[in-house]
Amino acid sequence: MPRKKKIQKPRAVIVAGKRTPFLRAFTDFTELDTIALGAAAVRALLDDTKLPWGEIDSVVWGGVILPSTTVNVGREIILELGLPPTIEAHTVTRACTTSLLSVTQGVAAIERGEADVVIAGGSDSTSNAEVTMPRTLVHKAAPVLMSSKSGPKDYFRLMTQLGPKDLIPRQPAVKERTTGELMGESAEKMADRNDIRREAQDRFALQSHQRAAEAIASGRFGDEITPVDTRKGQRIHTDNIVRGDTTLEKLGKLRPAFAKGGTLTAGNSSSLTDGAGAVLLMSEQRAKDLGYKPLAAFRSWHYGAVDPFDQLLIGPAISMPIAAQRAGMKRSDFDLIDIHEAFAAQVLSVLKMLGSREFCRQRLEMDKAFGTIAPEEINVHGGSISLGHPFAATGARMVTTMANELASTGKETALLGICAAGALSAAAVMEAV
Repeated sequence: MPRKKKIQKPRAVIVAGKRTPFLRAFTDFTELDTIALGAAAVRALLDDTKLPWGEIDSVVWGGVILPSTTVNVGREIILELGLPPTIEAHTVTRACTTSLLSVTQGVAAIERGEADVVIAGGSDSTSNAEVTMPRTLVHKAAPVLMSSKSGPKDYFRLMTQLGPKDLIPRQPAVKERTTGELMGESAEKMADRNDIRREAQDRFALQSHQRAAEAIASGRFGDEITPVDTRKGQRIHTDNIVRGDTTLEKLGKLRPAFAKGGTLTAGNSSSLTDGAGAVLLMSEQRAKDLGYKPLAAFRSWHYGAVDPFDQLLIGPAISMPIAAQRAGMKRSDFDLIDIHEAFAAQVLSVLKMLGSREFCRQRLEMDKAFGTIAPEEINVHGGSISLGHPFAATGARMVTTMANELASTGKETALLGICAAGALSAAAVMEAV
C-alpha cells in the first residue's frame, strides 16, 4: 500500500499583544467593569495592528470575577466593539492561569486547522466584584420574590422575618473552599516549610518594583500598554502599583498581612488589581499573507494541579519541568524565565523546589533537579508584585512581554510559570520566530 502523505499542521504565531494599565482596585478604573476593560484592550490591539475585522475567526476570553448576568465576557466584548456578530466567542476560567489558557486554546485551535485568526486574553475588575448577601436572606426572600402570586402581605411578612444578620453583605475573600484558608495564609505556610525568610521576600519584591520602574521609565512597555479613558474623563497611561522608590528599609517596616509574626506583607504580595490583556494569534501562513511579522510561537505547555492541603502554590515547580520536557528542553536551554508573582514567598519556594533533586525525584520522577534558578535570573521587567495581578489578565501580560522580549533581543526561548487558586498551575515554552 502507498504511504499516506503526512499533513503538516499549521503553526500558530503571536503577532501582537496589548494590555490596559494595571491599576490597584478601587482607584481610577472602579467604574469600568471587566467587559469595558476587555473591550479597551481588544480595541487597542485592532487599532494598532489595523487588522481587518472580517479576518477574525474567534475570540477566546478569560475571566475569573465573572458578572453573574453576562458570564460570556468574550461575546460581550465583540458586541460592545461593534465587531461582526458572526464572530464566535467563548469565555474560560481557571483562576490565575486563565488567560494563558485562553491563549493556548487559541493556539491549539489554529494548529488543529479550526481557525486562522484568534484574539485571546482576559480581564478582571476586582472593583466590580459582586457583593453577595447572606444565604439566609436568599432562602427567606426568594420564594416571595420569585412567585407571581406574592402580594403586599407576603412582602410585609417577609420584612418581619428578616434580622440584622440577614441584611449585612458577606465580605468577599479569596479563600479556598477546601481548606478555608486565604491564599496568603497558604503562602505563609509555604514560607515556613521552605525556610523562606522575610528579608529574602522583601529583596525579591524590591527587585520586582525596581525592574518594573526601569521598564516604564525606558519606554519598554510603550508598545504593550494602551491608554484608557475613564468615565470621569481621565486618560490613564500607566500602571499605578509600581513603587520604584521603595527600599528594603521601607518594605521591612510593613506589618505581616496574614499571620501574627508572619513574613508575608502587603509589600511582598501582589495587590487586588483591575485590568485586561489581549493577544493576536494567527497561523503563520495567514500572518505572512496579511503582511504581519510574527513575534514568537509556542513550543509546548502544561496545566496541572496539586493537593491544596499540601503546598497550594507549588504547582509551577511541576508544570515548568513538564512543559520543558514536552519541548525536548532542559533548564540550560532557556534564555528567559518569567514566573507569576502571587507572593514573593511562593516564587522563592518554587525556585527552591526546581533546584531540589529530592523534590524533582519524588514529584516528577526525574533523576536530578530541574536546575538552579537564582531570583535575579527571572522576571526581567518585574512581575505581579509590582505590576499588579488582574487574575484573568496576568497570563496575557506575561505572553505579550515575553513575545516582545524574544523579538527585540534576539533571544531564543522563554519558560513561563503560573500558580493559581485551587492548587492549579500552568507553564508554557515560547520560542522566537
